[in-house]
Amino acid sequence: MAKKKKTYEEAALRLEEIVERMETNDVSLEESIQLYKEGMELALVCREKLDSIQKEVVELRKNFDGSFSLKPFDVDVEEDEQ
Repeated sequence: MAKKKKTYEEAALRLEEIVERMETNDVSLEESIQLYKEGMELALVCREKLDSIQKEVVELRKNFDGSFSLKPFDVDVEEDEQ
């Protein structure tokens, strides 16, 4: 049976559960390795989903003449540069 694709929220929640579980000292080495692998896969899912959404987000900017324009959202731009 094929795995169901997780939503961002599902992946982030499961990743949080894994982190909490690994922070306890009662996890065997084998379980830690399995949890680590699953966590890395979930982190990749989250990153891919965020990258995809970022491409869709646009920023509405007010121009000097009072009109508005749409510009792709850039998370790398610092507040001072705007």
